[in-house]
Amino acid sequence: MAKKLRIAVWYNLPSGGGKRALYYHVQGLVERGHTVEAWRPPIPDSSFASLSELIQEHEVPLNVLGEGRNYLDRIVRHVAKTRLLLKSMKEHSQRCAQEMATGNWDVLFANTDHYFSSPFISRYAKLPSALYLGEPRRPFYEALPELPWIALPEDIRRGYSWMAVKKRVRDRFDMAELRIEAREELENARAFSKILVNSYFSRESVMRAYGLNSEVCYLGIDTDKFVDLGLPREPFVIGLGTIARTKNVELAIRAIGAITAPRPSLVWVGNMSDPVYVPQMAELAKSLGVDFQPKKMIPDEELIRLLNLASAMLYTSRLEPFGLAPLEANACGLPVVAVAEGGVRETVVDGLNGRLLPHDPQILGAAVAEMLANPQESRQMGQVARRMVQEKWTITSCVDRIEDALLRTAGI
Repeated sequence: MAKKLRIAVWYNLPSGGGKRALYYHVQGLVERGHTVEAWRPPIPDSSFASLSELIQEHEVPLNVLGEGRNYLDRIVRHVAKTRLLLKSMKEHSQRCAQEMATGNWDVLFANTDHYFSSPFISRYAKLPSALYLGEPRRPFYEALPELPWIALPEDIRRGYSWMAVKKRVRDRFDMAELRIEAREELENARAFSKILVNSYFSRESVMRAYGLNSEVCYLGIDTDKFVDLGLPREPFVIGLGTIARTKNVELAIRAIGAITAPRPSLVWVGNMSDPVYVPQMAELAKSLGVDFQPKKMIPDEELIRLLNLASAMLYTSRLEPFGLAPLEANACGLPVVAVAEGGVRETVVDGLNGRLLPHDPQILGAAVAEMLANPQESRQMGQVARRMVQEKWTITSCVDRIEDALLRTAGI
């Protein structure tokens, strides 16, 4: 029988897949008799996958500076905000570590930090430590839409207009702060005994960004919650994830727009959204004759109902590290049409539980249209998808992996 661990958890996650994954981990560890408590800063949407339903949580203050009111104020605050956040996060982490020190914990189980990706807590907690890292801080290491360290265009670098001068000043400050933040993120990652990641794609991302090894510890789905209700499928397609550029909603809209009318509607469910990006996507959908229906922060019951009514999931996320959404769809008997990039290549098997296809709206649209035109074949693919999730992607197997990793980290 495995030793029962005393596990101190730290996290700073908004609502979304990472928070849901942490909930599953903690729930499984508690059910197996491990003692778990969590420390975190104040977070928005704390009711989503709330750990306080399972364990005691300690909310420790963290000071964050707001935005300025004019250009000069914004520049000053931009610089001060980074320095203050660094100082505040270190103070927050020191206080968390001091509180942990009184609890005789066996291991620290940290999770991704919303601000720095790799959190500071490992520097101060005198414990064997494992970090479950969803991803390095992507804007530092990926073109979103461009890498941040690329020099300004020549006309800006040499121009004398007020706009050119403003951009040069901002760029000077941004580069200095970016280098500091990247340094701190790397030092944080190095301080952990073990880094755990959700896919082999993520392992490669960590190696590229940090030059550090990590261990794949796959996630899982609650197959008692996400179920196939056997409802008749309706002619709409569902997308799932934050309504923002990284989820590539634009490609999904263009894929639906490439289908000959009458087209299926595109229902997109997200816990968060970019207030600038959403109206842009609504305008694009209108221009292409696509019925785009964004939905924000709906209850899980409504999400599961939609996954049981949709005819396909369209998954277009840009270099997604893992992606719980396709597995949640599969658990509900829904096949997925996905772009073959990122971690989804490890969960979707082309022709079995969905389609893995090039980043091309015409090809993606044709695959969606084929699923809608052949409901019986799609239903059979969905049944295979459900079985695949039950065989490999359950919470039980997920908790097996995380429990084993924590026991080894603790030296047990």
